[in-house]
Amino acid sequence: MGSIYIKDTGRYGRGVYAARDIRKGELIEISPVVVSPKKEWKYLEKTVLFDYCFSWGKDYEHTAIVLGYGSIFNHSYTPNATFDNNLDNLSVDFYAITDIAEGEEITINYNGEPEDQSPLWFDVMD
Repeated sequence: MGSIYIKDTGRYGRGVYAARDIRKGELIEISPVVVSPKKEWKYLEKTVLFDYCFSWGKDYEHTAIVLGYGSIFNHSYTPNATFDNNLDNLSVDFYAITDIAEGEEITINYNGEPEDQSPLWFDVMD
């Protein structure tokens, strides 16, 4: 069994949970991406994929559709994980920024930086 799994949060759809204790600094998931060039954004933003896209590229000029568990992590302004765009590997890599207990939901800050409190495109239920 892996270190993470998906289940219904009971509040806002599916989420990613720890299948075992995960230590601060530990790599949680490497999610491969499909890169969509900037010129395709006008089409993506009209689809359900809009809510699952990540900014991508050296200057964040493109969009990435994140596969694996990557697009299922929920947002929190007090996250227990963070992510790095790995441009060379074409992946988004997720790391624990606190110890995460078995059965705990793993969350990230959609703004990129764990401390960033900027508003998002949806009402946050933190």
